[in-house]
Amino acid sequence: MKPVVLAGGTGSRLWPKSRAALPKQFLSLTSDNTMLQDTILRLNGTKAQSPIFICNDAHRFLVAEQLRQKDINHGGILLEPVGRNTAPAIALAALHATMNGEDPVLLVLAADHLIKDEPAFHTAIEKAEKLAEQGKLVTFGIVPDQPHTGYGYIKAGSTLGDGHEVAEFVEKPALETAKEYVDSGDYNWNSGMFMFKASRYLEELEKYSPEMLDVCKRAIDTETPDLDFIRVDHDIFATCPDDSIDYAVMEKTDSAAMVPLDAQWSDVGSWTSLWETAEKDPNGNVSVGDTILENTKNSYVNAEQRLVSVIGLEDVIVVETKDAVMVAHKDDAQSIKNVVNKLKAEKRPEFQFHREVFRPWGSYDSIDNGARFQVKRITVKPGENLSVQMHHHRAEHWIVVSGSANVTIDDKTTLVTENQSVYIPIGAVHALENPGKIPLELIEVQSGAYLGEDDIVRFSDRYGRVE
Repeated sequence: MKPVVLAGGTGSRLWPKSRAALPKQFLSLTSDNTMLQDTILRLNGTKAQSPIFICNDAHRFLVAEQLRQKDINHGGILLEPVGRNTAPAIALAALHATMNGEDPVLLVLAADHLIKDEPAFHTAIEKAEKLAEQGKLVTFGIVPDQPHTGYGYIKAGSTLGDGHEVAEFVEKPALETAKEYVDSGDYNWNSGMFMFKASRYLEELEKYSPEMLDVCKRAIDTETPDLDFIRVDHDIFATCPDDSIDYAVMEKTDSAAMVPLDAQWSDVGSWTSLWETAEKDPNGNVSVGDTILENTKNSYVNAEQRLVSVIGLEDVIVVETKDAVMVAHKDDAQSIKNVVNKLKAEKRPEFQFHREVFRPWGSYDSIDNGARFQVKRITVKPGENLSVQMHHHRAEHWIVVSGSANVTIDDKTTLVTENQSVYIPIGAVHALENPGKIPLELIEVQSGAYLGEDDIVRFSDRYGRVE
């Protein structure tokens, strides 16, 4: 059994924590681990092989670093050049998994789900694997505990081994219809998790979406290794039809089966769902970080950087980050997506980035800025270095706070240690390396007419970012 972890998506309904450059699957929202890490770690004790990961190019270093932190081996990190929904992504994984003549059972998982009852999940996996070995395309149906209108539903048909045939897939229903579904006991939520043999998925995709399969085959025929990553042809894959596995295959195949899953599952699709699944205090509140709640009930409060106090409110969500504060009524949490769309339309940085931005070599935190200056706190991991680069419009001062730095300016390299500083003029070719055993912390003061991140000309880079 080979897991396939879908690690794309933006998680916009969990703004301001989730951003385009750091979406929810890479955040620690339900445990000390990130959601991506928990997705793999909960498979401990199963027969799972090294998983295949699928993500977009912008998140590739996040995936690699979070796997490294937990010593998780992988069977490939496939980079989608453009988003084309789940059906093509899974096709790429299936084609990759069968390249060496193997035909593994694939366990398709989203990287951003919460599953609290891991033994129940393992049992469901074992049941599904038996059906998958018989050629079935298995979906996991979540046993509903309420009439939820945010999920699609699956109607169970006749018994099939430890599962059921799928009688019908149903779109997200209205509340009254959802109540009827739950009361009948015949319907489960559609989890978006699947299991099937790689060859069977490709056979059914060829039957129902041949153009999609053809594009995926041609795109992956020219796959190119890039460090830890596997790139497919951008121009070919961009022509692929955009469709979900549900529409492209599962709702059309006559081989669909369902295994019920009752494992305290959530897709963590909103702040309200996080409140629903978390442990609450006697007043029904969930609080994270430095918070003081007074005369407040049934609320979710998450403080990242500062003290947050909530007084005399009920059924609210308050989320604070270094650069944004979001306050919403729990019943209107879905409208957060509208705020994110406005941020995107106005091209505001809060749509894409946090104040602290992670890079493969470490991170930088934008502390202050003005018309012609910007101040950043930069952290470089031991043994890592920034690209050899230059800027057309800005000069930089670097002040080392802790650790040591090898700083190269044009053809001269200097070791700069704590409480020392160095100046990089406009147009100078420069590089920064941490040669030590501890993180390098420095303050960078930029000054100039233009301070955008796109004013970087890279000459060499160990992370493959030179055009």
